Amino acid sequence: MILHDLPIPGPLLVEPERHADERGFFARTFAAAEFGAVGLEPGVIECSVSFNRERATLRGMHLQRAPFGEAKLVRCTRGSIWDVAVDVRPRSPMFGEWAAAELDADRGQAMYLPPGFAHGFITLEPACEVFYQTSQPYSVEASTGFRWDDPEASISWPIEPAMMSERDRNLPSLARLRTLLEESQ
Repeated sequence: MILHDLPIPGPLLVEPERHADERGFFARTFAAAEFGAVGLEPGVIECSVSFNRERATLRGMHLQRAPFGEAKLVRCTRGSIWDVAVDVRPRSPMFGEWAAAELDADRGQAMYLPPGFAHGFITLEPACEVFYQTSQPYSVEASTGFRWDDPEASISWPIEPAMMSERDRNLPSLARLRTLLEESQ
């Protein structure tokens, strides 16, 4: 695996090193020892998958409050997505800054997000599947987020969302999220 920095400190792009032959290829996509050796959260507690039927489906911006703050390793296993990480650590000088990468099944890259980063994506084609490995169990009570189009974050989405959940449509502003996170610490 090759770990690539993104424009903000914390999230990383994880590129598998493919060993190819006439059969195809083999590549490791996760190694707890390698993650731990460079200070990343190496524990995987849950794995989840989301399937998205339509192009321009938006999911996000999501995270879990303490004590369920989670590291995520996100990989697109079918299709392609624009994957986004936003620093929402209340006392971070980078609060509200974001980084993004196109993830697709062909390249097999993943995005690593440490605790304290909100996550979201938009599908770039129909029938996208996204695989998540997380360091904490899902907690309904700790689940939160902020609006995908919040002007404070000013995320540059490559396409306009055509589909999203009512929950995502009604998430609070980034400023309100900051207050909620400060209160939960």
